[in-house]
Amino acid sequence: MAETRVRELMSSRFRDAHLHLLDLAVAIATLVVYIGFSQAGTSHVPEGAPWLGWLIAAAVGLPLAVRRRWPLPVLFVVLTGQLAATWLHMILEPYLASAYALYLVGLAESLRRSIAGLVLAMAGSAIAVLANQTATESDATFAAVWFILGAAWVAGRAIRNRRAKTAAESEHRARQAVLDERLRIARELHDVVAHSMSLIAVKAGVAHHIAEDRPEEARAALGIIETTTREALVEMRHVLGVLRSGAELDTELTPVPGLAGLPALAEHARMAGVTVELEVDGQDRLPDGVEVSAFRIVQEALTNVVRHAAPAHCQVRVRIGDGEVRIEVTDDGPGLRQPADQTVPGHGLIGMRERVAVYDGTFEAGQRNPGDSGGFAVTATLPFRGGDAT
Repeated sequence: MAETRVRELMSSRFRDAHLHLLDLAVAIATLVVYIGFSQAGTSHVPEGAPWLGWLIAAAVGLPLAVRRRWPLPVLFVVLTGQLAATWLHMILEPYLASAYALYLVGLAESLRRSIAGLVLAMAGSAIAVLANQTATESDATFAAVWFILGAAWVAGRAIRNRRAKTAAESEHRARQAVLDERLRIARELHDVVAHSMSLIAVKAGVAHHIAEDRPEEARAALGIIETTTREALVEMRHVLGVLRSGAELDTELTPVPGLAGLPALAEHARMAGVTVELEVDGQDRLPDGVEVSAFRIVQEALTNVVRHAAPAHCQVRVRIGDGEVRIEVTDDGPGLRQPADQTVPGHGLIGMRERVAVYDGTFEAGQRNPGDSGGFAVTATLPFRGGDAT
């Protein structure tokens, strides 16, 4: 992290040095050109005061070397020098130096200050040109000067606005990335914990009710609670370890949950009193992300059955083929998946829907027979391309 920051800082300084060298070159070139203008035959610089022409040349050229540090003061000095050059007829170019300074004013200054600089440049150049040239010459020169000054300012403002838009979009993407990561972590924590906690809650309730009459069954239930708790803690440590290290969540969880773990999910549900029939068809290799999502969807669907429908009979079908994974989880328990007294809605269905949406799949969840509470069904499809599995 520190090395990356140092490289970025050095790269930024290199770019700045490159731009400052460009400004210095332009400043020196402008100084030399205006010294030549001061010695031209059309110049009105007094013969006995050549220093005046050099002073004006220095005022026009040298400030350009520091225009990035003080954009508006540099424009004022350069414009003043060019206005003096116009009055002495020693200027033979359409205010390119002022345009060079005005571009950075439009780029770096606030809108109010940059407009003030533009008005100053246009008003000063118009007065100087119109007062020191003939009517025929002044019209063409005046138009050329205003066009160049205006174009420089507009170019600076346009680049400033484009950079501001790019920065805003980058900030938005960064905020969205943080939000997506938070949702991903929350979904993963929910998937890791909810299934085990549901089984623990069911078995704890069983143990509580039969502890006195059937102590052997109560001890068996407590054994399942102990095993499930240990497994949940192991998975939780994996997730928390990744969060502390800042590594990628999906790549660091070991082992990565996949379709091979479905029988274990079914067995856990059976421990909680849900009879599970598991059927997996298809031999196509799935992309890792699709396989993890398929596992989590089945896990959450079974968790909901354990939590809301046990004891019940449940069928889990996973079919792979034709470029998609189709998941069907149905049960014959009560169709309602949120008790009437539950004030905080669950996130299971939301999490499943989000996982499906990542792959532009389809998702449906609801009562199988709405009229008579005849169970609940979850259906999801996850499209994938064969090339994605490599």
